[in-house]
Amino acid sequence: MKKTASATIAALQIEYSLVSRSVEADILPALRRLGIALVAYGVFSRGLLTGHAPSRESAARGDIRAYFPRFQGENLTRNQEWIARLREIAQRKGITVAQLAAAWVLSRGSDIIPLVGARRRDQLAESLKSFEISLSPDELAAIESAVPQDSVAGDRYGPEQMLALDSERLRGTSKSAQ
Repeated sequence: MKKTASATIAALQIEYSLVSRSVEADILPALRRLGIALVAYGVFSRGLLTGHAPSRESAARGDIRAYFPRFQGENLTRNQEWIARLREIAQRKGITVAQLAAAWVLSRGSDIIPLVGARRRDQLAESLKSFEISLSPDELAAIESAVPQDSVAGDRYGPEQMLALDSERLRGTSKSAQ
């Protein structure tokens, strides 16, 4: 009898944040059925949820985010409206919008591991404080009311890149495809 190699999949790394929630419909339930954790990247939606959107000047210096639909023109203006609502919730709790966004991801289940990046020590310290934050059911409801699912204006990437993402293409959730 020939032995075959087997491997256990422990985690799937995929984008998941307050504004990128398409995985909740099919992918997250499948992971949970299989006992596989989700490693969430993009928790801050490339800085959108930190209030550090790229400017024309940063685009000229090579900030790639300036070319993503969520950070352009009217999309950015519309997105800044719900960011302001999140900022109010965060201020009432005495935390930053970034901490609120990370705490929201942490609240989604112990099988979800947020992957956060930091370029500076103060950013790392800010992110680590998110693990100490608990959100009440009322606070979670306020967050989801401030940013209902699919309320973000603009796709995560340009149309060609969105078509390459199985998690979006197969569900038809790309705003570019609509």
